[in-house]
Amino acid sequence: MGTRDTRVRGLAARAGGWSARHRWAAVGIWVLFVVLAMGLGSAAGRVDVKESDQLKGETHTAAKIIEDAGIEEPAGESVLVQARGTELKATDAEFRAAVAEVVTAVRGTGRVSDVTSPYDTKTISRDGRSALVQFDMRGDSDTAGERVEPVLKAVAGVQEGHADTLRIEEIGGASMMKTFDDAFGDDFQKAEYSAVPVALGILLIAFGALVAALLPVALAITAIMATMGLMGVVSHVMPMSDTANSVMLLVGLAVGVDYCLFYLRREREEREAGRDAQTALRVAAATSGRAIIVSGVTVCVAMAGMLFTGLAEFEAMGLASLMVVAVAMVGSVTVLPALLSLLGERVERGRIPFLHKAMRRRAARTGGESRFWSAVLKGVLARPLVSVLVAGGALLAIAAPAVGMKTQNLTLDQEFGDSLPIVQTYNRVNDAFPGGSEPAEVVVHAKDINAPEVRDALADFKARAISSGASRGPVEIKLHDAQNIAYVYVPLVGGSDLDKAGASLDKLRDEVRPATLGKVDGLQAPITGQVAGSKDFNDQLGGAVVPVFAFVVVFAFVLMLLSFRSLTIAVTSILLNLLSVGAAYGILVAVFQHGWGASLVGAEGVGAIVTWLPLFLFVILFGLSMDYHVFVVSRIREARLRGRTTRDAIAHGVVTTAGVVTSAAVIMVAVFAIFGTLSMQSMKQMGVGLAAAVLIDATVIRGVLLPAVMALLGERNWYLPKWLHRLPDLTHDESPEAVLATAPREERPVGV
Repeated sequence: MGTRDTRVRGLAARAGGWSARHRWAAVGIWVLFVVLAMGLGSAAGRVDVKESDQLKGETHTAAKIIEDAGIEEPAGESVLVQARGTELKATDAEFRAAVAEVVTAVRGTGRVSDVTSPYDTKTISRDGRSALVQFDMRGDSDTAGERVEPVLKAVAGVQEGHADTLRIEEIGGASMMKTFDDAFGDDFQKAEYSAVPVALGILLIAFGALVAALLPVALAITAIMATMGLMGVVSHVMPMSDTANSVMLLVGLAVGVDYCLFYLRREREEREAGRDAQTALRVAAATSGRAIIVSGVTVCVAMAGMLFTGLAEFEAMGLASLMVVAVAMVGSVTVLPALLSLLGERVERGRIPFLHKAMRRRAARTGGESRFWSAVLKGVLARPLVSVLVAGGALLAIAAPAVGMKTQNLTLDQEFGDSLPIVQTYNRVNDAFPGGSEPAEVVVHAKDINAPEVRDALADFKARAISSGASRGPVEIKLHDAQNIAYVYVPLVGGSDLDKAGASLDKLRDEVRPATLGKVDGLQAPITGQVAGSKDFNDQLGGAVVPVFAFVVVFAFVLMLLSFRSLTIAVTSILLNLLSVGAAYGILVAVFQHGWGASLVGAEGVGAIVTWLPLFLFVILFGLSMDYHVFVVSRIREARLRGRTTRDAIAHGVVTTAGVVTSAAVIMVAVFAIFGTLSMQSMKQMGVGLAAAVLIDATVIRGVLLPAVMALLGERNWYLPKWLHRLPDLTHDESPEAVLATAPREERPVGV
């Protein structure tokens, strides 16, 4: 092997060696990078995804028209006035008096505008028992939830005077915003904050020493801080979002801790085997460091798959996740060796006596190998075919429910259940006024909105929307003369039943609009709203599934092929990862759609999987599961290069990595499980899906299926057809002896 090849293929070893020799420079550069990234991000500010850029299609067109016109759509609110018995009607004096009180009360707060009486707008239910007083909140709609409390108190005051006969309840964008912020506003933030101490606690148990446990957390946190700054800079090219920030934190903590854990464990293992600190560090750099680079690049490729969705929110999540993985990967192979070199034996400071002693005794007794996994491996390798059939069959059975997966944007009651009074109000409004709480919004833009042909088309559209059966009315029209824009609000038949409401929306788009508004030259009339946004999102996401899946799978396959120079390893890696993702899908469907064991996680009555989750899970899980796979297979290959038989190499690779893989998996499962405890069903589904997949991946896949499949394949594990030999060679001789033999003379221990 020539010098040039060694230099290219030993990137991790060279980076670690330089870092250890120039440790203060390496630490200084990392600190400077983090500080500069944060400073630049703070100076640049973060540009978030605009409403008009969230989706393509009609929803995008409508948002763009409103944005270009400079119209700030206010937060709309409604007060439901509803008879508690069957006798009282909207025409009765008491009912009318209550409506008048509501109108007076909300106007008296000075926080609202355009208050309308149901007797003027005809927003009275068919049975005559319910009516809606409607109005807008003054000021910015994004912050309306902060100003709505006086209005809610005013409505509650009217309710007190009619508690026995009438139900008087407020609902709308502002009141829902406030209710959810009060109930769940800190929910997600608490989960993010609690993830760090949970990870630290598990690392303390894994290492038995405070300093060793703090290193992975410190690396993950600094990587996250740097990425947050970079997100601000990059957002001026590709806008970011709060969701992208949260996903970045989740992924950054997971991979940052994992990478550092892999590196630190290998360095510690080499020292326990009798090597001096410098030698141990170089071996860890060349072996675990290389596994980190291969894994990191593979995870980055998986995250890049989100860029192919065409959905601004997904693109932001993909880019933010890609950046934090790249930063954590670079930090792991550069600054971490410098810190370990600086600390030396002090990395064991802050020992927890009983834990540290127990670990030392176990290491001395087992030679660093896991007794539990040694016992499991003995059975697996004795009967590999039976192990493949049993474990593979079990995972296929778990994945089976995924065949009938139903995805949809969750309705309010699906997302939050009946735990909040406002959800019950939402259901009552939908029962009395189907589609009234989430009407379709037609944004009509014409050269002259008051032209006779436009006025006639609007009137015709209003009439046909009801006569076609798409709506039962009332259809409202709000004009913005100065901007030549009209809003047409159409309550959809189907209400909160998204399938039926979707059919009503199609009728409006495909039948009613072409026959009315579509006949006016130069007029635009995109239809948006909650149901339309959900449909456009689903259509776009559905079109992105195949390209994203193909991109991630093909590029991951190529990376594994180049990194291990084995067609067999590349194929089995992809198949095993797909199996673990499929099992996660099956668990999600079984729990959240079919309700099996739903009460254990507080998910009764959801009945569907949130639309964005399957694709999101695929990308995240395919990336993260490569962490373990690359690490374990690298160790197996290393043992094979040192002269062991394939079967012995499998046993050695799995049992020696079992401890670190288990620790890494426990951290990930614990962090993801925190999100599974949140109140929002979408976050709960994400947490349960991620936790279940990682648990399956680290146990059944890596501990049973991978060794069993490799044992069955034998020497074919290293098969590479001759016609593929021309591919770039990204492997290197991973045996510690070869690493030391190629070390710069000043780094070699005596005798090498």
